[in-house]
Formats: sequence, C-alpha cells, structure tokens
Amino acid sequence: MTPPSGPLNPAEARVLICDDLSNAALDVFRERGLEPEVACGLSEEQLIKRVGGAHALIVRSATKITRAVLAAAPELRVVGRAGVGVDNIDCSAATEKGVVVMNTPTGNTTTTGELAISLLCAISRHICRADRRTRSGTWHKKGLMGSELTGKRLGVVGLGRIGRVVADRALGLKMEVVASDPYLQSAGQPSPIEGVELIELDELIETCDYISLHVPLLDSTRNLLSRERLERTKPGVRIINAARGGLIDEEALAELLESGQIAGAALDVLAEEPPSQDHPLLGREDVILTPHLGASSHEAQHNVAVQVARQVADFLIESVAHNAVNAPAVSSAVLQRIAPYVLLGERMGTFLAQQMDSPVRKLEVTLSESLEQDAAQYLPLAILVGVLRLSDGRANFVNASLLAREHGLRLLQGEKSETYAFTNLIKVRASSRGGEESHVISGTVFGRSPRIVRIDGLHLDLEPTGTILVTRHRDRPGVIGELGGVLGKAGVNIRRMELGTNADAEAELASAFLSLDSEPEPQVLEDLCRLDTIEEARLIRLGQ
Repeated sequence: MTPPSGPLNPAEARVLICDDLSNAALDVFRERGLEPEVACGLSEEQLIKRVGGAHALIVRSATKITRAVLAAAPELRVVGRAGVGVDNIDCSAATEKGVVVMNTPTGNTTTTGELAISLLCAISRHICRADRRTRSGTWHKKGLMGSELTGKRLGVVGLGRIGRVVADRALGLKMEVVASDPYLQSAGQPSPIEGVELIELDELIETCDYISLHVPLLDSTRNLLSRERLERTKPGVRIINAARGGLIDEEALAELLESGQIAGAALDVLAEEPPSQDHPLLGREDVILTPHLGASSHEAQHNVAVQVARQVADFLIESVAHNAVNAPAVSSAVLQRIAPYVLLGERMGTFLAQQMDSPVRKLEVTLSESLEQDAAQYLPLAILVGVLRLSDGRANFVNASLLAREHGLRLLQGEKSETYAFTNLIKVRASSRGGEESHVISGTVFGRSPRIVRIDGLHLDLEPTGTILVTRHRDRPGVIGELGGVLGKAGVNIRRMELGTNADAEAELASAFLSLDSEPEPQVLEDLCRLDTIEEARLIRLGQ
C-alpha cells in the first residue's frame, strides 16, 4: 500500500515512541499539535501488532525496525532515530516503501568526545583500580603510579565531529596532538584544527603515547587496530575507544596487555555487547570497560530527543526531511515514486566503490531524457551517497555533497540522451585520480525492480542486492564447474549467475557475476584465486 502523500493535519498524525526518550520530545510534539503515544520495550511481534496506522516511529538503539515491522505499517512515513547509528533500522526496506529514515548526527558529539577524554584521564592515573582498592579496605599506592598527560603525544584516529572535540580538549590539557584521517588526507585537505598535524596511520600507531579511535565501523575499519598494528605500537601505549566495537582485535589486545607492550586500555564499546563472561578483557585491572556510555548524558539525551522530535514534526506537517539517511528531502509522495531509482543509484555507487582498487575521485553520470524530473534531480546524489557510504559512515543525502568536496571527489553530469536500448537508463563512470583506473556501470528499473544491465563492456541482468562474487577468469570449458565446486564445498549456494566475455577486456578473459545466498569466508576467496583459471575474485556487498 502506498503511504499517504502531502502534509498531515497534526491532530490526525499518529506518532509512536518506541524507546525511552527525554520528556522534552513530548513537549516539542505537543507544541506542534501532535500527541505521541509511548510504547517502550515491545518485542518485534508486539510492535507489529501496534504499528498499524502509525505515521512516524521514534527509536533509539533498543527497538529494531525490521522489514516485517515496516510491512505491518502501511501508513508509515518516517522513522526517526534519536542518535547517530541506524543499524537497528532496515533502511533498504524503508526506502523501498518510501519511508524516510532520519537521524540526529550532532546531538551526541560533545558528550562522546568528553567521555573519551574522561577515559584517557582515568586510565592514565589508575582511577578505577584505585577506587576499587580503597572500597575493599586497602589503603596503599603500590602499583598505582600514574602518568601525566602534559607533553604526551595523543593520536586521534578519525578527525570528524567527535574526533575534533577530543583533539581540542587534549590541546587544552597541553598534550601534543596528531591525527590520521584518510579522507582529509586523500583530498589534500589541511588539518581543520590549528596545532594538530595530520600524519599517516602507521606513523601515528608507532609514535603515540595514547591512541583514541573516532571512526565508524565499516568493512574498511573492522579490526583497524589489528594484531599486526597493535604489535607495532609504542611500548607503554594506552588505547581509548569510545567509537564502535569491532575496531580493535580484542584478543590480541589482551595478549599485548599481558606482555606489557600496551600499558592500558579504556573501552566504552566492544565487538560483542554485552560481553560474554569469559571475555579476555573482563578480568584485567589495566582495562577500563564501560557499557556504551558515549551518548549517556542528560544534555545529549535532551539534545537528540528535541532534534528528532523537531525533525519528525517538520516532516509530518511540512513534508520536509532533515538529516535523511536514506532519501533526499522531498515529500513522501515523490519519494514513493522515485524510490526504486534512488535505491538503484545508491547500489550502483556502492558497486563501483567496491569494484575500484583505488579511491573514486571522479563520477560521471549520464541519464536518459525519459527519467522523470524528480528522479533525475536526486539520482546523482544517490550515486554519490552509495560511493561515499562504503568508506564514510556519515554520508547521507544531506551531507553527501559536502563530504565529496572533503574527499576530493568530483561529480559531473553528462548531457541527457535517448540513444540507449533501455528506457530510463542510468550510466555512471567512476575514475581514480589521474584516470589510471575506471569502470562503467549502467542500470534501469523494470516495473519497480532495480536492475544493473551493463558493467564495463558486459551486458547482463543483475539484481543489485545481497552478496555478489565477481570473477575474471580464462574463457575456457570447465571454469564455472570449478567455481561451483569450491563454493559448493564451502556450503555457499549460487542464487543467480551472469556470464559473458567483456568486449573491452583481453580476448581470452571472461567475467562472471554470481549472486550468493551467503557470504563466503575469506579462505574461500583464497581457494578460488589459487585456481589456475581464475585471474581475480572479489566480493561486492550491496545489502538486502
């Protein structure tokens, strides 16, 4: 069922608050003539029974907005997240339904940055260990010799909003502050904070007395502090993570704490939350662990509650979306019409970003004249979001153009044309700096089903969803059997396959695009690449 279009009468709008939220949000809604319902702690089954007729859902991190929940809410227009991360919301399903997902990206900035500084101070002077000892009845200082912060070198990994708060506060503590931010550095941007030098990550790891992480959890940042990098840290380093669990190899961290290579760690986040009782860091006196307190301050909770209430009220009453994660700032009626094209554009961008070996520095977008104006207006932005979001979790339709400039990524639009074999065709060329590497992808929508119809010189019919295995292999009999054999042995099912010789490639090579039901382990890719007939194998992850 299509969500209703146009602004709503506030008295008729139904807003459901699904997680604990500051009462300030209720005040904002009531000032705008809306009377929200509060229903916290519902299971998915209970929420499915409750969402029928709701126009807006408000969540923090506890409630999961799944595809099933969205399917049970035919009147739903918007999901508001009081916070930054939207991992608990099925954004693809929301986009397909024309439901806007919005977050509040600035409300937690100061609070999370101050927590990182608090953890840094606490681990330097053994404050938590000293408190436990004193409460147990022991009054002595042995083993509690701390370190001054003045003059010490702090490495800030990720110089976004929160990283900048940490760097600024650390300068106030008279620390020497350096930072690593690949997006600023690859774009040739200077440091945004006077007195903070931008350096390469490896240099930061090897020279800093303290390392504080402030990056999103992405494929490119998972285990950013790997065993190999942790082993190369400066002896006696202390590590702070108030960003996301999964950025650190926690088992390796425990071992290097035991050896003395690392002096201490203060972590607000873990890969598994809550951790199992046998987690290697739980019993260590040289580790501070807190239960994901980054946004847990009165001020932050007030800020995100007020922001999300204002944004949702604006969307329901005025049909304008602020901080939209999955959609441009358009009315729900327009979004419903162009949703398949927006989704296709984003997936095409994500595909290209993973297909390229080098960072994308130029995008050339060509659209057919038959595309309706609203779709044509927002498609380049959707493609840009798809490219950026792979490496920068901040990217959305609101900030994509700004982030592209920060990253040194140019977006060019070619002349519209009707010389294509498909109606409403979208063509995108992605190039690296200097143009040494480039790839072309084309797509269209059949009915409401997005399809990729050409990649470089190969014509195909590929659904842009899930995990896709892309190979370049020798064009000879038996190759596909070998591919299927390796995947079958690993228990990975091939849902769909597209094959062909790339007209622009060397004559003896062909390409395969295999849509898989599950993602194979890294060892499976290694096994494929060991086959004599396989020149290259890589996974493209496009989401559900």
